[in-house]
Order: sequence, then C-alpha cells, then structure tokens
Amino acid sequence: MDYVSALVPPIVMAAFFVGVVRVIVKTQSGAAKAREDAAADAVAARAEVLGKTPAAGDA
Repeated sequence: MDYVSALVPPIVMAAFFVGVVRVIVKTQSGAAKAREDAAADAVAARAEVLGKTPAAGDA
C-alpha cells in the first residue's frame, strides 16, 4: 500500500500540469488571441504617441 501513497502525488501533479498546459494552449488561439493582440497593439500605439509629444512642462 505504500507504493500507492508514493505514486499519488506525482500522478496528481502530472494531471495538474497537463491541465495547465491545455489551458495555456487553448488561450493562445482564436478570439482570445485576437483580443490580446489588439490590447497589446493599443498599448504600443499609446506609448509611441506619448513618447513623441512633449510634456506640458517641457514647452
């Protein structure tokens, strides 16, 4: 019976790891990817615009 208690933690961790990998793979495609890409593009565009305009006190 000791072998069962020795094998349960690695099996549970392996199952959890497979679940995490599946969630990561599923969220990297489709509508979620398009939404994340759009958000990243918006942040980059905003940073670019803010970097080119002089600050209010610099004039």
